[in-house]
Amino acid sequence: MRVLLIEDDPLVASGIVAGLRLLGLTVDHVDTASKARAALAASQFDACVLDLGLPDEDGMGVLARWRAQGVLTPVLVLTARDAVQHRVAGLHAGADDYLVKPFDLEELHARLHALLRRSSGRASDAIEHGALRLQASSGEAWLNGRSVELSRRELALLSTLLHNPGRILSADQLHDSLYGFGTEIESNAVNVHIHHLRRKLGAGIVETVRGLGYRLGRAEDVR
Repeated sequence: MRVLLIEDDPLVASGIVAGLRLLGLTVDHVDTASKARAALAASQFDACVLDLGLPDEDGMGVLARWRAQGVLTPVLVLTARDAVQHRVAGLHAGADDYLVKPFDLEELHARLHALLRRSSGRASDAIEHGALRLQASSGEAWLNGRSVELSRRELALLSTLLHNPGRILSADQLHDSLYGFGTEIESNAVNVHIHHLRRKLGAGIVETVRGLGYRLGRAEDVR
């Protein structure tokens, strides 16, 4: 899962970024509303974590404008504003969830997975594709009922493919889903992760679309 964190407190932001990355998420951080707009325009995120007390604009206004513009990205409001009227106003403005500071990182992680599950139209956290089963929140994978050990990047790549069935994703899109903005890596890093997934889950798990990118292989080819 790729998350955009919009938080102006550097200490809070660094803790969230480090914690969510340890839990297997890809996190990009910005500290103003204007940077958030630029990030959303430049890339795709599975969810946003939005602080309301931003230095250049109130987060409630940011959220209301996104929804008026048709931005459908799930948004979890994370704020110190804990009064009932604040929570109600946030939900009416278009928030999908509302978490009050101070908070537990495990709860934030679980709520983000719940947002992704609902936005994908799934009732369960588990995703099945042919003989493959992925438990997204725990990062566990099984093939034909047998556990398969995957690295954090491999899990992120597999999750991205499973959440975009039938969609062709470019190497740059896969790079962003695995590493976020501004991370310097070897040019063949995505190909290496794809190679490892194919080795562990079978060649049919990732289909190469020549000249365009990659997509999830057919369910019947995953066995």
